[in-house]
Amino acid sequence: MSTNARFERNKITTGNVAFSQSRTTIETAFYGNNVRRVIDLKEAYEMAKNSTGTILTDMPVFEPEKIGLPEGAKILLFNDGETVGRFAGARIILGEQGVNEGDYAKVLREAVYGTRYKKMLHTEAYIGLDEDFIVKANLLVPETYENTLYNWLLNFQYMNKMYDEMYERSKVIGNEPDIFILSDPDWKDPKFPNGLAYFDPEHNCAALLGLRYFGEHKKGTLTIAWSVANRNGYASCHGGLKRMIRKDGKKYVMGVFGLSGSGKSTLTHAKHSGKYDVTVLHDDAYIISTENGSTVALEPSYFDKTQDYPLTSPDNKFLITVQNCGATIDADGKMVIVTEDIRNGNGRAIKSKLWAANRVDKMDEPINSIVWLMKDHSLPPVIKLEDPVLASVLGATLATKRTTAEKLAEGVDKDALVFEPYANPFRTYPLEQDYNKFKALFEKRGVQCYIINTGHFLDKKIPKEVTIGIIESIVDETARFKPFGKMSDIKTVDIEGFIPDFNDKEYVALLVKSMKNRSIYLESLKDFKGGRDSLPEEAAAAIQKLIDDQTK
Repeated sequence: MSTNARFERNKITTGNVAFSQSRTTIETAFYGNNVRRVIDLKEAYEMAKNSTGTILTDMPVFEPEKIGLPEGAKILLFNDGETVGRFAGARIILGEQGVNEGDYAKVLREAVYGTRYKKMLHTEAYIGLDEDFIVKANLLVPETYENTLYNWLLNFQYMNKMYDEMYERSKVIGNEPDIFILSDPDWKDPKFPNGLAYFDPEHNCAALLGLRYFGEHKKGTLTIAWSVANRNGYASCHGGLKRMIRKDGKKYVMGVFGLSGSGKSTLTHAKHSGKYDVTVLHDDAYIISTENGSTVALEPSYFDKTQDYPLTSPDNKFLITVQNCGATIDADGKMVIVTEDIRNGNGRAIKSKLWAANRVDKMDEPINSIVWLMKDHSLPPVIKLEDPVLASVLGATLATKRTTAEKLAEGVDKDALVFEPYANPFRTYPLEQDYNKFKALFEKRGVQCYIINTGHFLDKKIPKEVTIGIIESIVDETARFKPFGKMSDIKTVDIEGFIPDFNDKEYVALLVKSMKNRSIYLESLKDFKGGRDSLPEEAAAAIQKLIDDQTK
């Protein structure tokens, strides 16, 4: 399925659901005589390379011609200032309680008017890499932000013959219009000192104002694409997915869901010492068909942290651009990057699609299991959830900690445990829609569900080697699950050094408190945003049953 790029004149009316006050204001900005269209990736590379402040390293892009870049292309480094992460406090979503379109339309009109004094750059790309789902997106940025434009084209699918033809073959989705994203990182308004990320998800548009960080542009665009997918028969996923083929030929497809820093990229790209033939779909953004369980990647490349990749890491061979990292001259007189978050937290890079040797854009094989990656020190390294309602509600109460990928509001404790439903803070539609979609996958399609703790169990860090071993035991069907305390429909595996002691009253109290916190969170959703994200009573009942089972 694809979006609708053009509408017949007699359908361009106020009655057409594709248009709104916000949509019309944002899209109109793209057609000014101060706008230059740039869609060629090679041209975008040259513009970014020559943009003021860009650092042209002496590190070559690996096989640039295979990803649409000119021969001899080098890795580009570009840095922001104080802010090096997403700021959730800037997000305003039309449709949520208290958001009046007329009020924000004034802000949008003034922001668009301000762009008349600038030369603007317009580019286009595809989101979704199969004719089952491929939508067109447009980005408008001011000159001097050529690196933003270049990174956006690298992160999503730049236009070429193959994908142009795929888009033409794809069936148009009713009144779903193309995506339009307006960005002005230099915009200022005292009413929005930390910037404004305004979304009209029903009309596939957004305005990113006063926000320099590229991650705002990536996730802002995905926010709209995930909304389109949700409306059209897909579960939207912030996580990784891979297929592992065992030596006996049996295939196993696993999806892992987690926030930045949870280990989703590490687990997605783990090679398992050659035990399996591994194929990667993506490590951050994909969708699952509720009709047949197939999956489609939304992006070709990877926007990855550089924290765990020192300069000599072999993975850096696949870097294309780097953001918010240092630079230095090495012993050979070559300009190279300084990674490992020395300059600041959340150093980032776009890695080539070639990073995963066996990479596909779609998997026809239905997904076998979903893993919620959590950082909840009351939980052992792995538990299995056997009830579809429980599996879905524990995904809706996914416990984790904030990371350097986010800019936190003043006074927010970065070490506090928080709940982020399905590890997706970019949802623009009621939470119940995700809840029902995942529940259906567990209930109707027989998808298995696990929680894997990638943080600490009590005060002991769980090594990634233990986590990878758990995944392999699930794929190999050698994991020996046993009851998890008195909690029904939950099982666990004894892993040396991480075995919960249910005779320890302090541990049981900690576990019960963790579940009670989930109940409190579900109750809070009834009042938050006018109850827009409240879940069916069965969700709270499933958590309460766990508490009752363990305390009776």
